[in-house]
Amino acid sequence: MRSMSEMRARGGSKDFTAAAADTASVGLSLIPLGISFGILVVHTGLDWWWATVFSAVVYAGSLEFLLLGLVAAATPLGQIAVTALLVNLRHVFYALSFPLARVGPLGRLYATFALTDEAYALTSGERARSWSGARILWMQVLCQGYWVAGATLGALAGVLLPFTLHGLDFALTALFVVLTIDAWRARRDLPAPLMAAASFAAAALLTPGQVLPVAMGLFTAGLLVRHALTRRDAAPASAPLPAPAPESPDRLVLAGTSGER
Repeated sequence: MRSMSEMRARGGSKDFTAAAADTASVGLSLIPLGISFGILVVHTGLDWWWATVFSAVVYAGSLEFLLLGLVAAATPLGQIAVTALLVNLRHVFYALSFPLARVGPLGRLYATFALTDEAYALTSGERARSWSGARILWMQVLCQGYWVAGATLGALAGVLLPFTLHGLDFALTALFVVLTIDAWRARRDLPAPLMAAASFAAAALLTPGQVLPVAMGLFTAGLLVRHALTRRDAAPASAPLPAPAPESPDRLVLAGTSGER
């Protein structure tokens, strides 16, 4: 009879193997993206090991790309903190539906820290509803491992490059485009991308200098209004039918009498 330790080891190995398969496609995008980030770190004028520090400690791809410019311009810490809050505010909404309840109490600390767009996208599908807490944690560990490894390799390669590469900062935008396409293929929800495009167009026309936060605010408001309307329309359809009125004693007596005749 197998001991409990052997069963746990086998279960942990199974979760790791499944998480590796889950994150294979994400790794193909995170590693090249991390390489581009590492090269940008060196070309900004920082030492190569800063790429490893940013990717391991900050671990927020979009913020890390912005942080390079802020650090190079010697931006005050207060402004950096406000920028970090605005850029990562979407993670508050991610936590509402991310399966943290399946993760153990100690693992939730890391799961909360490692809650990225890629991790949320992987757990938002139908098949992820059966994932265990260990599988979710391994998925997040592997995603961060891809990112840290790519950033470190890119920084080391950037030290050897005698010239500056331009356009690498577009790699993050390309990754979000790929995630958007995958989300569309999974759900085929046409109003959501149309609403996002309309929010961006309105923000570009109304507030050209603050397109991103205004567009995200409009899109969030649109999603909330849509959710409220959907719930209101679904409420009457799901309302239970009224129970039939109980028969009065007089009617029961009359019915019994007529039956005897």
